[in-house]
Amino acid sequence: MKTKFILLFTIVLLATSAKTFAQAPDDCAITLSYFTEPARIKNYEAALPYYEQLIKECPNYHIATYQYGVKMFEYFIEEKGDKSKVKDLIQAWELRLENFPAKTKEGDVLSTIAQLKFDNNIGTKKEQFNAFDTAFNKHPEDFTSGKSLYTYFSLAVDLHNSGEKELQEIFDLYDKVTAKIDSQKNSLAEKLTVLLNKAESGTTLTSKEERAKAVYENNLSVYTTVEGSVNGKLGQLADCPNLIPLYEKDYEAKKNDIDWIKSASNRLDAKDCDSPLSNKLAVRLHELEPSSTSAYLLGKQAEAEGKSSKALEYFNQAADLENDNSKKARIYYSIAENYRKKGSFGTARNYYNKMLAVKPSAGIAYYKIGAMYADSANGCGNTVFEKRAMYWLAADMMDKAARVDGTIAGNARAAASSYRGRAPQKSDIFSEGMAGKTVKFNCWVGGSVRVPNL
Repeated sequence: MKTKFILLFTIVLLATSAKTFAQAPDDCAITLSYFTEPARIKNYEAALPYYEQLIKECPNYHIATYQYGVKMFEYFIEEKGDKSKVKDLIQAWELRLENFPAKTKEGDVLSTIAQLKFDNNIGTKKEQFNAFDTAFNKHPEDFTSGKSLYTYFSLAVDLHNSGEKELQEIFDLYDKVTAKIDSQKNSLAEKLTVLLNKAESGTTLTSKEERAKAVYENNLSVYTTVEGSVNGKLGQLADCPNLIPLYEKDYEAKKNDIDWIKSASNRLDAKDCDSPLSNKLAVRLHELEPSSTSAYLLGKQAEAEGKSSKALEYFNQAADLENDNSKKARIYYSIAENYRKKGSFGTARNYYNKMLAVKPSAGIAYYKIGAMYADSANGCGNTVFEKRAMYWLAADMMDKAARVDGTIAGNARAAASSYRGRAPQKSDIFSEGMAGKTVKFNCWVGGSVRVPNL
């Protein structure tokens, strides 16, 4: 009997000791090594058992567990086509967030999980949308994936089409998503512009800067594509035949709701909807709350009526009152266009540059400046060569437009090519003896251009 008791005690003691040892830091380090060594060389089949042991016994030992775990399950899914590992991948992200919150961007993880659920048809469309919605609203600063921004909005439109969301909800979400895209584009364009200006000044970019420039240009292109896809998904829902009846129907009930009037006015203006409702909304908004928005809308009305001086008065009021950079950029553009159409190119350029200062991704501003340079060629030089040299400046502006704004890149590149075709060619440079010399412009354009060396 005594022997049996000692044997039982020994078994219990060994079991307890084994459990304690399995959870010891040294043992976690050994298991982590057994996992990461094969994982580093992508021998994930050998690594998998140790991953499973780590998340069971040492879940908060080291973040490398989840860094390599994510790569491992992505490999199984993407390279091996094993869709059964999708839930394991989601779990890896969730466990990283749970165990290493300080080293993990929650919004990024939540949007990644939401995208995985959508891509793999996990849950209903409403559940998928709610996953994106949670990620966006909790941490909008981390929600930067262009693909996920589009999926988020696309699901909302699908829910509207199935009768589960009101049209106004779609418009509200559209404003949020496009504002986020706009913010990302501006940030990238601002960084890109610094490098473009450096290169334009004749300074050679370092290899690191060249790589950064390529990344900025690529990411700008991605966001431009996403922006186009979002607008395409919204499609006819935001066309004037839908907008005007929607806002006319709600006007009496909402005519004292300032936010509603602003939203309705901005949307009708963005679509250039020709309706008496636009003027009624602008006047009503100015009555309730004289603001940048109301002044801008009244300026647009005055402009439509051919009252350019009155329009400029309202636009300048709007610019002074506006704090939102995207809206301020739109106002500066309207002012610049007003002056450009009147032939006041110098003043127009000032406002296009103000637009670029608050919205670096506004390639249309570079485009318009380039077009004005080209239109001024005959008045900016004493000789034929000097006049034609203006087209180099015009082409450079078009190049900038194409780099920061993919929506007009095709037209901008075509214009740049056309302008360079009108600029002095090698034979002209040779015959005039101008290679490497500087041509100064004494007209409104100012500045100078260096003639290429032969």
